Order: sequence, then C-alpha cells, then structure tokens
Amino acid sequence: MVAFVTVVAASSLRVWTPSSSRFMRIDDGPIAYQYVSLDHVSRYVVASVIAHEDDQMGLRAQAFHWGDFADRARAHLTGEEQQTYSTIPQQLAKNMFFTPDQSAVRKAVETVPSVLLSATLPDARIMELYLNYAQFGPDLYGVCAASWYYFDTPPWEMYQYHAMQLAGMLPNPEDVVRPPGGGVATPADAQYPSAAFHINGAANVDLPARFAGWGGWENLVASVGIDDSAADHADDRPSDDSCSSMPEPVRQRLAVEDPGFVSRSQ
Repeated sequence: MVAFVTVVAASSLRVWTPSSSRFMRIDDGPIAYQYVSLDHVSRYVVASVIAHEDDQMGLRAQAFHWGDFADRARAHLTGEEQQTYSTIPQQLAKNMFFTPDQSAVRKAVETVPSVLLSATLPDARIMELYLNYAQFGPDLYGVCAASWYYFDTPPWEMYQYHAMQLAGMLPNPEDVVRPPGGGVATPADAQYPSAAFHINGAANVDLPARFAGWGGWENLVASVGIDDSAADHADDRPSDDSCSSMPEPVRQRLAVEDPGFVSRSQ
C-alpha cells in the first residue's frame, strides 16, 4: 500500500508542482522564490545545468547507474575522494524531500524517490522541477528568482555566459553573493573557496568544452526531449508562470542589499 501511494504521489508531479521544497521549508530565510514554467526558461540554462550536473541524464534508462552508486557508497565509507556525483534525479529527490545532511543513511534512502521520479516523469519535467527547486544562493531558490536577482532579466532572456555562471553555482550555492549593481561574486571568507573556481571554470572552460563535445548545446537540450525554444512561447507572456517581472521577494531583498538599484522591470 505504501509503495502504491508513493508511486501515485510521484506520478502526480507530472501536473502538480508543490509550492515549496523540503530545502525551502527548513531554510531559516526569508527565502526568495517564484515558480516558472520550463516553457519560459532559456535553453542555454537548461543545457548548462545538464552539462554541468548530469550530462548522461537523457542517455540513461534510470535515475543513476547502480555501479556509480556503489562506487560512491564505497568512497563515503572509506573516506576516499568520490569520483562520481549525484545525478539530477537524485539531487531533485534530495531537494524536494530531504535535508542537506551528508549521512550515508540519507543518501541510501534518497535512492527510492529518485528512482520513482525517473520512472514516472519525463526528463523535461524533471528538469523543470529541478530548475525551480535548485538553490542558487543563500535563501535563493529557482531560476526565476536567480535570473532576476543576479542579472535583472527574466529566465527566458538569459545570455549563454550568465546561464553557465548559474550552473557553476550549484555545487556551493551558499558561497555566492551579488555585488552592487548585479552579477556574481564569492566572498573572500567563503566556506568553500572552490565556489569561485566552479563558477569561473564552468563559464570559461568546462561548459564551452562540454558543449563542443556534444556538437552544440542544442544536442544537450534535445537529449532530454526538449525540441522547442523559450521564444516559441513568447505569446504566453506575461502569464503567471512566465516570470516576466521581478518577483516581489527578490525586489524586497534588493531594496535592502542594493537600495540604489533600479530594476529594468520597474
């Protein structure tokens, strides 16, 4: 009975988007977040996140390779450096249902919802949920809030370089700051100094190389079943799920952090 309910709950995510994730609910905030439909997200963002976090996502028949999972478990138990990392379905399951706890128990339990999500949802829907629940800075969630907060632009208008920077934030989102006027930086006292390395390396070296290896970013997007562009949905703007104007939580945050800033959406 429990398994049936769990499968039904996972299947409902095809059409139902929870208003928050577990990560958001345990954040001592206030958080900045607003949902945006994948129709209104630049394909540069989609391609950059796939390439940076899980470029085999569209090529697998399941949430992860069990051999990789066994290698990660072995590395965790022996204290060795991990050679493989969580896939996008695994990260989505963690963000939606669990906490940042790095325990082996949490990582093991996480496999169940990640397998169900992968089995019941199309890859494009998994990407939509992931891009909405991923953390892109302290108390900042989802690509809608992130694109406006850092770059004063809707997510469907993101430049390729900015999209790559957003993808580079994902490993260490707590160590990203917005300098006055906008953009991306990392504080000198960052807990993880590698945050700057990830952001700059992603935008300038890693992702351009990965795009080239795939024969272009378009092939990465196509690998998860997305064959249109955000521009194809321009007639649907502005709509409630298009993120066409700066979310109010972002506006309130900037009024405190950067009071001289005037958004293009005002």
